[in-house]
Amino acid sequence: MFRIMVVEDDPNARKLMETVLRQHGYDPIPARDGIEALEQMEKYHIDLIVLDIMMPRMDGYEFTRTLRESGNETPILMVTAKEGMQDKKMGFIIGTDDYMVKPVDEEEMLLRITALLRRSRIAADRKLVIGGTDLNFNSMTVTVNGEGDSLPKKEFLLLFKLLSNPSHIFTRRQLMDEIWDMDSESDERTVDVHINRLRDRFRDNKDFEIVTVRGLGYKAVLKA
Repeated sequence: MFRIMVVEDDPNARKLMETVLRQHGYDPIPARDGIEALEQMEKYHIDLIVLDIMMPRMDGYEFTRTLRESGNETPILMVTAKEGMQDKKMGFIIGTDDYMVKPVDEEEMLLRITALLRRSRIAADRKLVIGGTDLNFNSMTVTVNGEGDSLPKKEFLLLFKLLSNPSHIFTRRQLMDEIWDMDSESDERTVDVHINRLRDRFRDNKDFEIVTVRGLGYKAVLKA
C-alpha cells in the first residue's frame, strides 16, 4: 500500500482527500502545514505528497524547497487556489512534479497520483518493462523477448523518455533540451535522425511504436 501525505491546513479539504485516498487503497498521512509534514516524514516512509501552497508557519513553496535542498526526491503534487502561470512556474522551478488547481477534481487527482507513482518507480528501479520489452537504464540495454541489445546513449535516453510517458507528445525542442547538452551545436533535426534509427531498430516490435504528431513532435504508443 502506498503511503501518501496530505499537507493541507483546511481541515475539511484535508479530510476529504484522506477519505478519497483511503477508498482507493492508499494510506493517507495528514499534516496541517510544512513543519508538521517534515515531522511526519521523520516517522513514516512517504511515497508521494499532495501539497497545498498557502499554509501557516511553512507554506508549500518553502516546504518543497527545503525537501529538495536536502536531496529528498519524493514526488510532490501541488494543489492550490492559485492558477496564475507565475505560480505554476515557481512551483516547478523549486521542484514540484505536478500541479492542480482547486477545486480539486477527485478523479483527476487520482490519475495524476497514479502517473507520479509510476514515474517514481521507474526512476528508482531505473528499469522499464513494456510487454516483452525491457529497458535497463544502468546498462543502456533493451531486451526484447529475451534477446538483449545495447543502444547508443542518446538513442537509449530518447527511447526511455518516450516509453516512460506513453502517449505524451514531446516537441523536438523538449527532447533536445533534456537529452542533449544545452550548449550542444546539434539542431532539432538530430532528434529526427535518432527517431528514425529507433524506428528502424524496433520496426517489428509488438509492444510499442513511435508516432510522429505533425507540427508538434513525437510520442510512443503502446500496442498492448
